[in-house]
Amino acid sequence: MAGPKKRNSLVPGLVKGMVTTARTMTRPAHTQQYPDVKPDLPPRSRGVIALLHENCTSCMLCARECPDWCIYIDSHKETIPAGPEGGRDRQQNVLDRFAIDFSLCMYCGICIDVCPFDALFWSPEFEYAETDIRDLLHEKERLGEWMETVPPPAALDPGAPDAGEVTAAAKPARTPRAARPPRNVASPDPETSPGPDADPGSGS
Repeated sequence: MAGPKKRNSLVPGLVKGMVTTARTMTRPAHTQQYPDVKPDLPPRSRGVIALLHENCTSCMLCARECPDWCIYIDSHKETIPAGPEGGRDRQQNVLDRFAIDFSLCMYCGICIDVCPFDALFWSPEFEYAETDIRDLLHEKERLGEWMETVPPPAALDPGAPDAGEVTAAAKPARTPRAARPPRNVASPDPETSPGPDADPGSGS
């Protein structure tokens, strides 16, 4: 008795499946023919991190804040001699190595957010898969090549206030304050003023 019931219960399920298949066949497909057709990525897509090494001061802030410890920075100090007008020599950090291991990176973007000198940027490029995991370690030169793919910043919302820098630049320059005329100080009367040999404790 159990066998025929199981066979009878398969028929409605098979019919429903065929109906669903026929209904789906009449609908247009949404498959993108990648890689022949590139996907339309949303704004601020996180593909790869680009480096503008001219802005990097080797402050190590991005490497310290990285939760995966996938940023490696090496630098040395160089002495800049004082100018001809005087002053003293000063030290400057020179970037020797800046590398990101994308096999460890979790694409959180903390390094980009904490960089105080705008040296790191998001690029929407994501086609950098490698057959060897060691090739996912991008050195300074390759990170700099990604800068060509960094899109310009998005326009501000029409209702958003202007940035502080724009507001400060639009303010009129301060006019120098006019010099105040010297106060008229009454000169002491030589007849009533005590002489240098007068006793300060004696009254007049």
